[in-house]
Formats: sequence, C-alpha cells, structure tokens
Amino acid sequence: MPLDRTIVIDSALKLLDEVGLEGLTLRRLAAVLDVQAPAIYWHFKNKQELLDEMATTALMRGLKEMSWSTRTRWEKWGLAYGRNLRRIFLTYRDGARMISGTRLTDTSLYKPMEGALGRLAEMGYSNYQAVVALSTIYSYVVGFVIEEQAAAGDAFFELEARNARIDPAQPLAREAGKYIFTQYDRRFMDGLRIIIAGLAATRKQPK
Repeated sequence: MPLDRTIVIDSALKLLDEVGLEGLTLRRLAAVLDVQAPAIYWHFKNKQELLDEMATTALMRGLKEMSWSTRTRWEKWGLAYGRNLRRIFLTYRDGARMISGTRLTDTSLYKPMEGALGRLAEMGYSNYQAVVALSTIYSYVVGFVIEEQAAAGDAFFELEARNARIDPAQPLAREAGKYIFTQYDRRFMDGLRIIIAGLAATRKQPK
C-alpha cells in the first residue's frame, strides 16, 4: 500500500499511545511503518510538522461529535463544551500536550469556531467576551488534562507514597491528595462550574 499522509498520521497517533510524546520520533514511526526515514520526511519535514497534522486530525475527529448550535442555556452549553474538549484531549496519551500550541492545518476548523462564537452572541456576549469565554474554558481544560495525564500511572503520585512525604502536622495537605489524584472527573466538573458561573455573571457587562 502506498504511503500517504493519512496512513502516517493514523500510525503516529497509534504510536503516541504506545510511547508518549517524548518517545514519538520520525525514525521510530518509520520503523513501525516498515519504511526508511526519508519516506516519512517526504511527507513531514520534522516532528513539529507531524504534530501539527496529528493535532489537527484529533481535533477534527473530536469536534464532529460536538454540538455548537443547540439552543440551551449558557451554563449547560459551557459545561458540555469543556467536557467535550477534555474528552478529545484524553483520547490520546499526552493528548493535551500534543494539541496545545500546535499550528492547525485545516481551515475548516474555523467553522466550529464561528458556530461557537455565534452561539455566544445569541446569549448576549460581544465577540470579545465570547473569545474570552471560550479561551478561558479552553485554557482550563488544557492545563487540567496536562496535569491529569502527567500523573497517570506515576507511582510518585500514589496516595501512600505522597502521604509518606508530607508531615503529619499538615493534615489538610495530606487529605488534599485524595481529591487531586483520585477524583479527576468530579474536580474537573466542579472547577468548570466555577468558571462558567463567573463567565455567566459578566456577559451582560459592556466591553
């Protein structure tokens, strides 16, 4: 089968799940595809160019499952937006790190952005306020998932090991571990609700 960009990207996303972002190299990918490295470089000049395509593909696939125009109240819509972003990032190992900061290569991604901004305009936001709202939620999700994925499977963050490092005279800090490292879903949604409530409270204020 001829090697094309789609095959390379799909193989790279699969390899990412196996070896993580640091372990993903063009040479290792070439070995998985059973080709020489120059065959990969024909399609992608460097790892960053490959990551740009991988991130774009991951977002494109994930955004197809998101609704941008459902008429519902802002709080419910915002929660769904943040929850779905997290789902996209968690689809792949190191997904949040892979996607954040990359250059998106498909301009069709502006269509869901337009839909999201339009939905917020319907709710009374100026375009600036809508951008602030979306980017604030996005930044929260990226940061949360980066930390979540970094701690996953790391024995350093297991509760017993963590508690052993903390002075018993600091009981609140010790107790915090069970919330930080075991209750990701609950903590994510509670944090997102705080952000949504704050954004909802400001949307009527002129800019």
